[in-house]
Amino acid sequence: MTFPLLSPAYHDPHKYPQGVAFQDGQYLRMRDAKVSVLDWGFLHSDATYDTVHVWEGAFFRLDLHLDRFFAGLEKLHMTIPFDRGQVTEILSHCVALSGHRNAYVEMICTRGAAPDFSRDPRAATNRFMAFTVPYGSVANREQMARGLRVATSDVVRIPPKSVDPSIKNYHWLDLVRGLYDAFEKDAETALILDTNGNIAEGPGFNVFAVAEGRLLTPEFGVLPGITRRTVFDLCHRLNLDVSVGDLAPDTLKHADEAFLTSTAGGIMPVSSVDGVLLGDGQPGRITNRLKALYWDMHKDPTWATRITYPGDE
Repeated sequence: MTFPLLSPAYHDPHKYPQGVAFQDGQYLRMRDAKVSVLDWGFLHSDATYDTVHVWEGAFFRLDLHLDRFFAGLEKLHMTIPFDRGQVTEILSHCVALSGHRNAYVEMICTRGAAPDFSRDPRAATNRFMAFTVPYGSVANREQMARGLRVATSDVVRIPPKSVDPSIKNYHWLDLVRGLYDAFEKDAETALILDTNGNIAEGPGFNVFAVAEGRLLTPEFGVLPGITRRTVFDLCHRLNLDVSVGDLAPDTLKHADEAFLTSTAGGIMPVSSVDGVLLGDGQPGRITNRLKALYWDMHKDPTWATRITYPGDE
């Protein structure tokens, strides 16, 4: 039996950002990095990862991202042939080779593939890879200035008894369903619920509500984000009251202000929830204060890890 070749008119519809990947011991252009269709990471979302950003040539809070990544490996019974120092070196080389001064950097471990297509995860060889691409944000420049329009969805987040939310993972179908709910409501992103009907999180971000000068962020069933953790640290510096607990949808809609937190964007203001304006419908005073300090801290050597680029020596 013979199969037709691709038509000469065929053009690959997939476009890749400019960047550098590390895979199988070598550094590659992003478009040349590949994952086997038999990898459990592809077939079953059996993987863990972490993402750190680079701003003005320095990683931000890299140690915390490495802590979470290696903890995820242990919880998932995965191993990689690199220690923390070697992973740091790989990530640094990816960024330096890319030349990006502001970048999004990801480290990944998939379950890998078993040579005999076994259904036993212990038969698979775990696979580590990493990449860097230009920095991107959940909120674009316009949304950052005016605040995001957010909608709550009835979609329920995968419960923590099913998937440990402290392990960063690719189980996003609930989040994607929530996004489509938000788009249908003319919103720009979504928040989905936990199993108790309270706000959980959104696609790649945590949420904070601010009322009477106090901050509240969900506790149950959410990823303990690094930017979320950073907000706790910033609140301590500013003597702001912050707590974790249940955040009901109505509480969020009646908050004075709200914001989202993510490595991809930092602290991002919310202007409305389900069509209800928060405050005067503009980014709030506390949100702006925290956001300004957040970016100032990128210059602090206790939180920033400098990268050496070719020609810097």
